[in-house]
Amino acid sequence: MASATDYVVLLDRLDDELQAAPEAEREVFAKIIGSACSRIPVLSQSGKAARIDRFIESGAWTDAAMALIELEMPGWKLRRLVYENGEWFCSLSRQPNMPADLDDSADATHQVLPLAILRAFVEARRRSKVATDSASRIPQFQPAAGDVVCCDNFA
Repeated sequence: MASATDYVVLLDRLDDELQAAPEAEREVFAKIIGSACSRIPVLSQSGKAARIDRFIESGAWTDAAMALIELEMPGWKLRRLVYENGEWFCSLSRQPNMPADLDDSADATHQVLPLAILRAFVEARRRSKVATDSASRIPQFQPAAGDVVCCDNFA
């Protein structure tokens, strides 16, 4: 089992490769599904991920990227997609109805739309992993046996 640090390094490498990629292609999706996805291989066995395969076969890269997010990270939704100054800006969020200033969104840019979406997916994956790791480090306390007494002075 790989450690959390190894997983973050893997996501960093994937993001670097996506950033350098000139266009979306089958190999890019295969690499992301093979290394950063845990649900899609299981869903593929039951036939529930066939939609992604059809999108990839037909070259519908944007639809494939959106389906990948939908199946792999159902809690994350597309918040913002903007084309400005020759680059696509993609923002994914767990709470898309929250004001943007208060939201902890996963943001990414790229000149190619599906690659911007995939980079945002990798960033969301990184944030999910960091949140899971930090939540597991919170000490857990068991309630003490016996009576509980409130010691606050309300006078």
